[in-house]
Order: sequence, then structure tokens, then C-alpha cells
Amino acid sequence: MKKYNILQLRCFINYKNTSLTTVLFFAIISNSMLSCDSFIQVDLPVSQLPAQSVFNDKATATAAMIDIYAKIRNKGLFTGNPSGLSNQLGLYADELTAFGGELNFYNNSILSSDYQVAELWNSSYNQIYAANSVLEGVNKSTALTELDKKELKGEALFVRALVHFHLLNIFGDIPYILTTDYKQNRLVKRMSENEIRNHINADLIDAKSLLPEKYLTSDRTRPNKWTVQAFLARVHLYAEEWDKAEQAASTVINQTALYQPEDDLNNIFLKDATTTIWQLMPELQGGNTIEATVFSFIKGPPPASAINPALHAAFSSNDLRKMYWLTAVTKGAEVWYHASKYKATKNTGISKEYSIMFRLAEQYLIRAEARAHQGNLIGAKEDLNRIRHTAGLAHTSAYTASEIIKAVWMERKLEFFTEYGHRFFDLKRTGMLDPVLTTLKTGWNSTDRLFPIPESELLLNDNLSPQNAGY
Repeated sequence: MKKYNILQLRCFINYKNTSLTTVLFFAIISNSMLSCDSFIQVDLPVSQLPAQSVFNDKATATAAMIDIYAKIRNKGLFTGNPSGLSNQLGLYADELTAFGGELNFYNNSILSSDYQVAELWNSSYNQIYAANSVLEGVNKSTALTELDKKELKGEALFVRALVHFHLLNIFGDIPYILTTDYKQNRLVKRMSENEIRNHINADLIDAKSLLPEKYLTSDRTRPNKWTVQAFLARVHLYAEEWDKAEQAASTVINQTALYQPEDDLNNIFLKDATTTIWQLMPELQGGNTIEATVFSFIKGPPPASAINPALHAAFSSNDLRKMYWLTAVTKGAEVWYHASKYKATKNTGISKEYSIMFRLAEQYLIRAEARAHQGNLIGAKEDLNRIRHTAGLAHTSAYTASEIIKAVWMERKLEFFTEYGHRFFDLKRTGMLDPVLTTLKTGWNSTDRLFPIPESELLLNDNLSPQNAGY
């Protein structure tokens, strides 16, 4: 049987008068995906269901969208599994020390032929294709109400922008996929960073106009308008659009009926936290996060990884995050630490913790950095001190704009460790990647700031060339 790469297959399904929503609908029924998640090549599915059936009913259309969130949770960039960014970029940067398993991320020795790299790429474009399938299916539907269409389109646009944004920051120039059409996608080209950012902004502006202010579910597992706004604040921060970053973050912070600062660190990673902006539901009833089981260990030496000693040393002795979000494991005179933001490692009957994708602390620190860059030092310090207060720390002693900005960077390091690669992305966007990692890692090269485009994709589509430098 002829083989296709991941982008080609996703589009081929639609080209044959079907779409991935067919696969999604089948997955809802059978609780299993076809071989579409294969990381290099996959067989063409031999049977499909009529795509229109998915969007003839609100329940099945919603289930198709929710299935995308399940895919995000279980595989690809945002999964809590060891293959996700929280673990891999923690190893790649300076958050985690590896003790076992494959060491290519920790040693910064990944290759274009590595299956882990291909998995990140292919799972991401699988999720993008699924979002595009929802967009196309909703647009064609004559059964859904206009309100239902708006909500589903807003969610799909948000997901499409979210995944592309992270691919951009990992792989550099990438294709921005806007359709499921095979003819258009089989020979896609990489776009420049500016082109990609324009697409991201356009998708998010549309998503913000479509999604409601209130959550569609009480557990905040489906994004609302303010989730999009929170993500826009991050996008603007990375682009150094300080005024836009401040405005977006302020809009979220001002939604006090939904979001309230939490003074107890024990509550921040619970599923009902008032600081949560968007989170992913566990797979099973009573289940909790994948992250809790991946990062925790009960005896030494650690089986996979532990907190880098340099990160542990960066916490002051009276920082409550050191007490509540790090757990020591000893063996004789040796001691290791693991992240314990999420604490429930077993089924608890009723789920206690969900995987939090966006939370309020980021918005305060985005606004603090943006304000400092614009000369609003008093406002910047107020936001910075809001986070420090929760950690049990005194007000910052930073005085100048430069000092405050560096203090914000440090606070982000201590606040967001092992969360979706925040640390790696911060080092990269602030120009600190080489200075920090060159002194820490013997194998670090400046070209390691980007991952390689998977070799399998380059072989199937010459338009994805040239390969990123250094590979």
C-alpha cells in the first residue's frame, strides 16, 4: 500500500471526499484512533464514515472538538507524558537533570532522524488538521445553530493558533496549515516568522470575537474569550509588543468575577483553582494529571529525571514554592528533588487536579515585564510583588527598569518550572539561551535553539528545505 507523510495523509482523507472529522467520529465511537498518529508514514484508512454525520448534531460536533483536547492531553507538545514539552524542554534547558532513559534531549544531541522530534511535529499537525476539519465541517453544516457554530469555530481557531505558535518557537519557519485540502497541503512551504505571526494573530482575533466570556463548561476545560486574550498577551510578549501585551494581560486580570489571585500555593494546581484560565481534563473519571506521575519518584536515585540542582539553589530559603512545589527524596547522604506542583499520582475517585495550560500568574508577570519596558516602574513592581507575595517573599528590591525586568525573568524561572517549556522559551526570547546553556552544558551549540525538521518530512516534500542550521 502506498505511504504518505503526516500532512499528506491528513489532506488525502479530505481529497477522497472525506475529512478527518470522519476519523474523529470513529474515534468517539470506538475510543481508538486509526494509524493516523504514526510518526513517519501511515497506511491510508480503508474505511470511513460520512463526514457530514459528525456535524448534523451538536453533541457529535462538540465531541469532535473535545476529542482534539484529548489528543492534546495525550500526545504531542502539551502532553504531560515524558515526550511532551514540559519534560523534554525541561531537560533541554536547565530545569531537569537526566538519570536514565534516552539522553538526546538532555545532551542537546537530537537529530533530524530522531523519532521524538518527528512525533512532536506529526502530532502537532495531526491536531492542526483536526482543528481545520472542525472549522470546515462547521462551516458546511446546515444543522448547527449559528451560536453553536461560533463557539466551535472559536475553539478550533484557538487550537490552530496555539499549536502553530509553539511549532514556530521550536522549529522556526514552518508551514501554517489552513485547510484539509490535499492538493494545497501536499507541497506546502515553510513561511517566515512574520507570516506565521500574522496568521496566529488573525486566528486569535477571530477566535476572541467568536467565543463567549463565560466558560462553556464549569471546569474550564473549554477555552473562553479570556483564554484567547491570555494567549494573545503571551504572543505579544514574545513579539516585544509591550503595549499590546500589557493591554491583553490587563483585560484578563480585570475579569475578577472569574479569576482571583490565590494566596495558598497548595490550591493553585487544584482543578477548581480561581487562578486557572484553561486546563485539560484527565482521561478517566477520578484520574488526575499525567505530570504528577511523570515528575514524581519515591526513592533515589531518580529513575528518569530530577530538578537540576542549579534550579533548586535559585530559590531563596524562605520561598514557599521551594517548600510546596518541590519534594526531596533522600538516600543516605544524597538528596534529589522532584516537581510536586501536581500531587495526586493515583485515581482519587473524584479528580482533584487537571493539567493547567494557562493560569493567572503568567498574566501578572507578562504585564510586569511589559510595564517595565514602557517605563511604568511602579505598576511593574506591583505586579511582580503580587507573585512574590504568594510565594511568601518580601517586595522586590529592584529599582531601575533593567533591574525589574531581570527580576521578572527570575520570577518566571521560579514560577513556571516544568510547565510547557516556559523556561526554554524565556531564555530564547530574552537572548539568554547561549549565555546560560553554554556554561551549563558541554554539548550546547547556538544552533540548538531550533529543533531539526524531521528527516522523513524533508524526504517527502522538498519545499520544506533547507534543513535548520546545525543538523
